[in-house]
Amino acid sequence: MASTEKLYIGTSGWSYRWQGILYPEDMKSADFLSYYATRFNTTELNRSFYHFTMLKTIEKWLATTPASFRFAAKLHQEVTHKRRLVDAEEPLEKFMSRFLAMGERLGPVLVQLPGSLHFDFGVAAPFFRMLREKYLAPVFALEARHKSWFTDQAQDLLREYDISWVISSAGKRFPKLETTTTDTVYLRLHGDEKMYAAAYSEEQLERYAFMIHDWLLADKEVWVYFNNTILGHAVTDAQKLRELLENM
Repeated sequence: MASTEKLYIGTSGWSYRWQGILYPEDMKSADFLSYYATRFNTTELNRSFYHFTMLKTIEKWLATTPASFRFAAKLHQEVTHKRRLVDAEEPLEKFMSRFLAMGERLGPVLVQLPGSLHFDFGVAAPFFRMLREKYLAPVFALEARHKSWFTDQAQDLLREYDISWVISSAGKRFPKLETTTTDTVYLRLHGDEKMYAAAYSEEQLERYAFMIHDWLLADKEVWVYFNNTILGHAVTDAQKLRELLENM
């Protein structure tokens, strides 16, 4: 059995109407995070993509969860979707200045690119170089949604700058490449047949469990986030996946 010390499984956010699925029926939303942290050891912050998170909010999240709990933060859209990685130093610094306050509680920083953003060495290389010159320690994970990022040149560039490739599952909505570029593996599972809503089959979860088991045996750190949150399948799928791994 592989050690699960380097395994983090959770959902993309926690503030959903999951009463009866995860939360007790009478629970107030203010208590969701503390309860969530009794069931999972990590969460992925999607709200940080839309808003620059206030430091006092981050401090509240830290105080509400145990020291072992980790937060993956999705990089602000100003960097990825508006400036499209060009001249992005100012919003990047604004974002990182807040989340670095998490210290060791900060998991990977997710860099999700729009599907229209093709790989361009002249754009990607300077951006990755800036990331590593300014922030050597944090884990950065790239979710690209265009096949041009599947090339050897693009993947080698990720390896050169120690940027983790995100393995994403979104049915036929986005192309998929199941590979790793660092010792950190990041899975985003958006739902198979219907994004954000569809559950994963037992066979699909078993397949991911075997993949994760092998990565853990290879001493990789693995982060898994279920983003099929609309109907609460993220919760049940995450629990099933964890149980499969515990029984291996």
